[in-house]
Amino acid sequence: MVDDNELERLRDIAVPAPDGEAKARAFAAAMRAFDMDEKFSTAPQGSAAGLRLTERARKLWREIMQRKLIATPAITALVALPIAGYAAFEMLKEQPPVIGGNGKVTETVSDKPVARKPALVQPSINKPLTAAPAKEKKTDANSEDRLKDEAEVAPVSPPKPATEVDSLVKQEMAPDALPAPAPAESGQLASGGRANAQAPAAAMRSAQAPAGAVAGPKLMVQPAPMPADQMQPQEENRDRIETFKTNPVHGTAQDPVSTFSIDVDTASYSFVRRSLKEGTLPDPDTVRVEEMINYFPYDWKGPDSAATPFNSTVTVMPTPWNGRTKLMHVAIKGFDVKPAEQPKANLVFLIDVSGSMDEPDKLPLLKSAFRLLVSKLKADDTVSIVTYAGNAGTVLMPTKAAEKQKILSAIDNLEPGGSTAGEAGIKEAYKLAQQSFVKDGINRVMLATDGDFNVGQTDDDDLKQLIEKERKTGVFLSVFGFGRGNLNDQMMQTIAQNGNGTAAYIDTLAEAEKVLVEDASSTLFTIAKDVKIQVEFNPAKVSEYRLVGYETRALKREDFNNDRVDAGEIGSGHSVTAIYEITPKGSGAEQVDPLRYGQARVDNGGVANADEYAFVKIRYKLPNEDVSKLITTPVTAANEVPSFDEAGSDQRFSVAVAAFGQKLRDEDQTANFGYDRILEIANAARGADPFGYRAEFLSLVRLASSLGGTK
Repeated sequence: MVDDNELERLRDIAVPAPDGEAKARAFAAAMRAFDMDEKFSTAPQGSAAGLRLTERARKLWREIMQRKLIATPAITALVALPIAGYAAFEMLKEQPPVIGGNGKVTETVSDKPVARKPALVQPSINKPLTAAPAKEKKTDANSEDRLKDEAEVAPVSPPKPATEVDSLVKQEMAPDALPAPAPAESGQLASGGRANAQAPAAAMRSAQAPAGAVAGPKLMVQPAPMPADQMQPQEENRDRIETFKTNPVHGTAQDPVSTFSIDVDTASYSFVRRSLKEGTLPDPDTVRVEEMINYFPYDWKGPDSAATPFNSTVTVMPTPWNGRTKLMHVAIKGFDVKPAEQPKANLVFLIDVSGSMDEPDKLPLLKSAFRLLVSKLKADDTVSIVTYAGNAGTVLMPTKAAEKQKILSAIDNLEPGGSTAGEAGIKEAYKLAQQSFVKDGINRVMLATDGDFNVGQTDDDDLKQLIEKERKTGVFLSVFGFGRGNLNDQMMQTIAQNGNGTAAYIDTLAEAEKVLVEDASSTLFTIAKDVKIQVEFNPAKVSEYRLVGYETRALKREDFNNDRVDAGEIGSGHSVTAIYEITPKGSGAEQVDPLRYGQARVDNGGVANADEYAFVKIRYKLPNEDVSKLITTPVTAANEVPSFDEAGSDQRFSVAVAAFGQKLRDEDQTANFGYDRILEIANAARGADPFGYRAEFLSLVRLASSLGGTK
């Protein structure tokens, strides 16, 4: 033990000058060892020679470098030189020899300079430090004889081609091949460098090799891939889409009545279009066939006056994808109120500015879309703007559309950031709408979002109750979805269906123009609410039927006459289409076996209106009324056309869209109906297409055919 007096004497000793010659020798030896180590970064399998021999020097350094020994520069100089010499000696003594392709030793350590090349990195394995056994120094001749014997037992194979080596390396480095890292032990050195590393798979093989076995040359691991070679992780798709089952075939004898709510939403078509244009077939659950059909404007016959809000047209025609069934096509056209006759509008823009909206196809597109809508408004219409992120706030108090620049400036200044407090935003928007409520006018909240509600009431049922409560005040709500990867389509549908509004998905500025400019009247001005359709089929004429689409709008039979049950809305000039595929009695196309103990036949003499295919009933309420009205239409042979080509162009085009939607959903009925046939029908029935919507549909069918095959 060194006492303090000795340390004091050592501190007073003059620092001796370092021996320049010894320093130069040690430095040269260290550089040669480093160069050789760079060239031979791995040792033969099972050998410990691949470890950096400076480990011993490091351990010795740690043992002697106590705080008291660092007291003076003198003791540092006295200790450093012996350690450097010892390290150089050990490196020279155990540096692995160079083995040529013939298995002979070509040289051990050379004074010749060695060309450096990038080291091949291997995963490190921590090894416990053990005392090195005293060993007898071997002569070069003995070393050469030993290596000759090893070469004869396990000759070194010629180098493999680069591609084969890469393949083997990747296989060896596969996750399943890697052992679990060994737990650290007391006295274990931390793996700190490339030369102190060894491949885990190689270590496992070395540990499993029998004693005395000679291993072949160790495979070197390829360098870590450059960032361009690495597979980038795909962004998680968090779209929430409501799943549903396709409507089944119903036997008329057992279940003759079909009831559903009308649907004028168009979000599904836009979502499908975006998927196809991005080179992907859409998820079947994103395909709601009725929304695809109703995306297009049709020239159905409308009512003669505003006293009746809409008119229905029913057509029976052969089914193009099944020669033994027929289609019953029900079309509804709403009364088109002239813009000059439309009442004042009180609109509240409820805009999601949360962090998830910070993408080009979200908030920037949203702002452009609402600018288009502002340009469509009349001077005495009122606009308010509420935003929500971490909390809700009023950006623009009720302002007349005549102050257009003020409204546009408020829209332009919107910036994304924060979480999504949708509940607070909806409450604030309804509150603002009530402040500027227009009696007998248009009072509507227009929610624009990607649907990511994560603050407040985020459950769809809770939101449904909130919207149902507010709609009773006379303020309706429409939803406009933006972006992908975070779209909550399920929430959008829930809010729109229960808020007496519509749901649209805006993926382009052209779609924004369609929804908010061209279809502004039908989007904003409701002419009938809670519109329900009920069809009773005649079992004497129809054996089976199935409704194409409207799976998410199904109602119970008793809901039809219950005015408390909410249903869909129809806007000014809106067109709605529903298509049934029916199986005529005795056609042989029945999919449901008749009941053994049921009525074998229908006595036509005892059935009223036996010549009718079906009886269509429509219930609706006027916007400011709570009692429904009824419209009925019998379907007879007078509604039937003998061939599909004799049906109107709008009917045929809508059937082509229905076939396309069913095919995207991979439904059995259209499994053998080719895309080419859909194209043929749609192209022949294209008719007037002033905005190019039908031309775009043809291109989507071609895209789907390319992506999913031609069948």
